[in-house]
Amino acid sequence: MRYCPDSPLAIVFDLDGTLVDTAPDLLGALNAVLTVEGHEPVAPSDLRHIVGHGARAMFEHALLRTGASVSPERMELLTDRFLAYYRVNIARGSRPFPGVPETLTFFAGTGAELGVCTNKPQDLTELLLDALDLTRHFPVVIGGGRTPYNKPDPRHLLEVVSALKGRRERAILIGDSPVDVAAARAANIPVIAMSYGYTPVPAHELGADAVVDDFAKLPEAVSRLMCA
Repeated sequence: MRYCPDSPLAIVFDLDGTLVDTAPDLLGALNAVLTVEGHEPVAPSDLRHIVGHGARAMFEHALLRTGASVSPERMELLTDRFLAYYRVNIARGSRPFPGVPETLTFFAGTGAELGVCTNKPQDLTELLLDALDLTRHFPVVIGGGRTPYNKPDPRHLLEVVSALKGRRERAILIGDSPVDVAAARAANIPVIAMSYGYTPVPAHELGADAVVDDFAKLPEAVSRLMCA
């Protein structure tokens, strides 16, 4: 892999569905609450594509499948119970996708600055990264609630780039969802979509600058985009 010599890259990563397969624990928390509430659990394959959209969206889709409905007040209670369960089971089954730690180490060795930009609440983001020994790779982590705005608002992404002391023209986002692509487009920053992520839209239809199937192949893709 080669990098253009003018300045280091700022490489910004989404978290769920990009760096870490968090679906096992997110869906585990969902089913734990559904079961206690007397609802049928959902099959992981049925809602895997929606786990990156937050607890409320998962409950809405799960209850829709059973024909059940709940009031806004009840939904808030379910979400609180979900978060409480998830917080203490956050890394029971979640793991970095293959090649993630090694590739992050490689990127850092090239002089690139690495950051995380995620809508996952800041405290849960930090808890997960710590549990999986990934925090050491990222000097900047900005999750949900850390700023007044979340992706697809481009300010969320640009805040990470700025904190890395990077330049927009030397920054790139690695994500997996329509929200990631929309944020990158609004920020005028290139974006790579990981094909294995959590999206109801096939990765090749997201409109990213490149689609990568294997995290270990990211350096080659980044080089093609940033050193053309």
